[in-house]
Parts: sequence; structure tokens; C-alpha cells
Amino acid sequence: MNPTPASRLQARGLSTGYDDRVIVSELDVDIPTGSFTVIIGPNGCGKSTLLRSLARLIKPFAGSVLLDGADIAGIRSRDLATRIGLLPQSSIAPEGITVIDLVTRGRHPHQRMLQRWSRGDEEAVQAALERTRLTDLTTRVVDELSGGQRQRVWIAMALAQDTPLLLLDEPTTYLDISHQIDVLDLCSALQREGRTLVAVLHDLNQATRYATNLIAMKGGRIVARGNPTEVVTAELVEEVFGVRSSVIPDPETGTPLIVPAAPVFT
Repeated sequence: MNPTPASRLQARGLSTGYDDRVIVSELDVDIPTGSFTVIIGPNGCGKSTLLRSLARLIKPFAGSVLLDGADIAGIRSRDLATRIGLLPQSSIAPEGITVIDLVTRGRHPHQRMLQRWSRGDEEAVQAALERTRLTDLTTRVVDELSGGQRQRVWIAMALAQDTPLLLLDEPTTYLDISHQIDVLDLCSALQREGRTLVAVLHDLNQATRYATNLIAMKGGRIVARGNPTEVVTAELVEEVFGVRSSVIPDPETGTPLIVPAAPVFT
């Protein structure tokens, strides 16, 4: 099955999970090329499981994940790492490593035996540092940075990897609101420049504000997908999250803004 030009990354009949427990079952997914796709849903619905499957971190029980029409199970790890970058949910830096050394590791998939560090490698690392505003922190030890700065370092490493697709598993977790916006603004800018991003987010209003394509999941299945403006309704929010709400235009962006219903006191 060949992908349409609009979708380089796909899943077909995907069933997967952990040990013998099926988390998602028989999913068909198309990630629009050039989109910022955000996956939302309640805890345990399969959001991160789907993302990890797209990154080949989890082997499917059935079905397949396709990249440019080829099953990723048959793609060499080094080659896959030049095409798909991943920011995992929990990233632990080696003890004592500096910002520049960690970001430089993003170039490892591009290295070949006996190949020297090239000007292209240097330019990719420098561009990643500039995009994440880390040029003044290159000699700092990663563990000594704030949570927001550390997250920017991991994103910089993924950018240095220079892949057309970037997968991010809950990139705003544990960050304060200013750093959350910082990370999501960067993701949005990368999407506008032509990269394809897929992220798992918990904050519904951040998801509707930043996503160009939304996937809503519940119980291991996809309930809705598409442009947030077209698919996010009060009925969808109640179906997926069990929360009564109103959905109004965001006064800043015009995107859907979810306002939970006021509590009823008896």
C-alpha cells in the first residue's frame, strides 16, 4: 500500500500494547505531511502507546506502521533515525554532560564509519542551538539547568538530528506555563517551516490552539480526527472526557476554547 503524498507516516490495522495487554486495536492513522498533529484523550486511552508505535519503540501485535510506504519494521535503525526524531516522555541526561555534547549526539545517525565531523554537522548543531535559544548555555551541565531549559536541550538534540518528522511524547509535562508556551510556540514554528510534528498533549486548550490536525482517542480507539475547528465540540469533549462544557472561539486565536461547565451545588 503506497501512501498518498499528503501522508508519509501511516498506521494500518495497528494493534499493540504491553506484554499480552492490548491497548490500541486495529487503528488506521494518517499523519498529514507538514502538519502539527496532536493526540488527546483521557489517561490510559492509548495516546502514548500510539506515538511510541509510530516511532517503532513498541512492536505491533498486528498491522503495521508505514513510512513512505515501507513498513518501518524493515528499516535499519540508523536510517530510521535520519527520518524520524523522537522526544520521549522522560529523558535522562548522562551525568555531567554539557549542553553542546548532548545536542551533538543528535548527529550520530548521520555519521558513518571513518567519516569525520563535517561542516554540515557543525551547521546543523549550531542551527539547533540557535532555534532553541541555547547558544549562551553550551558549556553548562544539563542537570544544572531549569526544567524548561533542559527540555529545550532535548528538543535541540532532536533538531540537530535533522529529521523531517518529529514525535514528542508529552513535551510540556512538568513545565510551568511560560515554558509550556515556549515549547509549543517552537513546535508551531517548526511546523510552519515544513516539518511534520506529532505530539501527545494533556491540555485540551493548548491542543486546540496549536494543532493543525487533532486525533481524539478513548479506550484505545480514535473517536474523532481532523482540524480542531471542525471536530472539537461540546459533545466530543463530553464523549471523550466526560466533562460538560461550552466551546467558544478563543479571543486571541479564533481556535476552539473549551470552558468547563460551572459546578452545580445542591
